[in-house]
Amino acid sequence: HVDNRHLVTPTQGATKKMDATPTLYTERLILRPLELADAEAIQQQFPHWEVVRYLNELVPWPYPADGALTYLRDNALPAMARGEEWHWSIRLRSAPEQLIGNISLMNEQDNNRGFWLGPGWQGQGLMTEASAAVTDYWFETLGRPVLRVPKAAPNIGSRKLSERTGMRLIRTDEGNFVSGRCPREIWEITREEWLLQH
Repeated sequence: HVDNRHLVTPTQGATKKMDATPTLYTERLILRPLELADAEAIQQQFPHWEVVRYLNELVPWPYPADGALTYLRDNALPAMARGEEWHWSIRLRSAPEQLIGNISLMNEQDNNRGFWLGPGWQGQGLMTEASAAVTDYWFETLGRPVLRVPKAAPNIGSRKLSERTGMRLIRTDEGNFVSGRCPREIWEITREEWLLQH
């Protein structure tokens, strides 16, 4: 197949500054920078126990009726504007109007990538595809030396994604998640390791 992970376009209406989050394309997906207009679709797809249970305890649960709007307006969009975080909606190329999840990169210690995918789209390799695209962006466009990802140890799907993409477990401790306190793992891959694989 054609490797078109690196095809990027500037955000609609954005200036061509380097810090504008681009739209990323993969074989099956369009990763479009989050915008306030995504709130309604996120509000429909996100508040499912199977989506949120292994996310950071900062996610309110039960999820409030204005949770997506508040998150976009008060957290994600301001962080994107400051150039500290990069957030994308995940959409199928075959159905670009439908938001099916989100994926993010963050300038935080030991927490550089996070994601969620609606239950109806899990188990199809879509998150592996989305993760590869944003990891390429982290290392190749942003030039970061290392990517670290925390996860709840019971989150087997996330663990398998890290293993498949060449990450290694570097630390375990305890963490607080929507589902409660449980073992937490920190996974890592360096820029050099990633570029050797891709």
